Amino acid sequence: MKTTVQDIMELIREKDIKMVDFKMVDINGQFRHVTIPAKNFSEETMKSGIGFDASNYGYAVVEKSDMVFIPDPDTACIDPFCEIPTLSMTGNAMIIDNPENRPLAQYPRNIVLAAEQYMKDSGIADTMLILPEFEFYLFDQVGWQVAPNSIGMSLDVNQAYWNGDTDGMGCVVPKQKAYHVAKPYDASYECRSEMCMLMEEMGIPIKYHHPEVGAAGQFEIEPQLGQMSKMADASMMIKYIIHNTAMKYGKTATFMPKPVYGEAGNGMHVHMLLLKDDQPVFSDDNGYSNLSKEAHWFMGGLLKHIASLCAITNPSTNSFKRLVPGFEAPVTVGYATSNRSAVIRIPAYAKSPKMRRFELRNPDATCNPYFCYAAILMAGLDGIKNQIDPHENGWGPYDMNLYNLPEEEKAKLKGLPTSLEQALDALEADHDYLTAGGVFPEELLKNFIATKRAECSQMAAIPHPAEFEKYYNL
Repeated sequence: MKTTVQDIMELIREKDIKMVDFKMVDINGQFRHVTIPAKNFSEETMKSGIGFDASNYGYAVVEKSDMVFIPDPDTACIDPFCEIPTLSMTGNAMIIDNPENRPLAQYPRNIVLAAEQYMKDSGIADTMLILPEFEFYLFDQVGWQVAPNSIGMSLDVNQAYWNGDTDGMGCVVPKQKAYHVAKPYDASYECRSEMCMLMEEMGIPIKYHHPEVGAAGQFEIEPQLGQMSKMADASMMIKYIIHNTAMKYGKTATFMPKPVYGEAGNGMHVHMLLLKDDQPVFSDDNGYSNLSKEAHWFMGGLLKHIASLCAITNPSTNSFKRLVPGFEAPVTVGYATSNRSAVIRIPAYAKSPKMRRFELRNPDATCNPYFCYAAILMAGLDGIKNQIDPHENGWGPYDMNLYNLPEEEKAKLKGLPTSLEQALDALEADHDYLTAGGVFPEELLKNFIATKRAECSQMAAIPHPAEFEKYYNL
């Protein structure tokens, strides 16, 4: 049901709201916010918006950088982490024009909406449903320092295997053996349950939560399938809730892809399917794994563009420390049923025609979810439009454990980029599928690439503690 300004005003009165908070998204996919007293909130606020400087959010705008943020009343919710009663809303960034404002094309929420419209205009589908799996670590202590005379980090989890001689309660989890462990080993159960209850209260239906493989405090929360643009909003709120609830319990949460050496990394596997007139586009009883030719072409588009997609779905230098063999992370460009070593996995348990789907396993939650989901859709639609068959292109199906293949067979497989620099090179060379229909502005991609290249250069210049171990005495 559409929320009106009058509904918002009534909610403010009903709940005795004192502050109204507007959450905006920067180029990296992080919330920034501006707050006004509730007594100043009016219909004019919703119409005229809140002014902000887009250049400070990382957007290289050709127009003047002064923009307005227009709140979306459908996103209104009470922020559970504010002691002062606060109503929160996200929305869209607009360029100040006369007589009317127009969407800032580089703003993440506008891009995901443009991608959805491009899909509808194509006639292929009218709805994309996605389900991101959020893997994260909860640490009891973390700290780091990057200084000329001290470079290092430390972290601790009370029940990690390295505390076996100090815990004193016998409740330590063996390395890489935490998957679905129950109490008393699952010490953060209440914390995660509260996270999920808060998500449900904010209108984000949750499928489940559980301990993940990493014994140093790794967990997963999985929402239900949702419409793409709404799930992008939900993804921001899920991360916000996880971070803030962890703090409430005296812990710290991280979605960093590889925070613990030798333990499983954090991914954000994205399940996806298309609907047209509420009917499944991806279902075919006679297709491989009961998937239609459109589903296979969609997978073909993802696999064709996977190297450039990695720059958007895995946009940190740390992302590529996760994408290595041995930790259930994908390393091979290919598809298969129930195979976690291929970048696209078709879950065998999704048997209902409306639930038949596949997951892209390489993304991680350091991405900007709006950019990530929109880019995935654009690559898949390119695959359907050009009928890119993954089998004919030699990308599978790989119905075997790719980690265990003989080395000469592994050498024949195509792998994902091994660094952010490689992914950025691929994005520079291959991005026409993103700019189709004007969905991703060329200026945004140029700025994004330049920003990420600067990060790569910065990280490459910093000595690593492991280099001292390797090279100090040579």
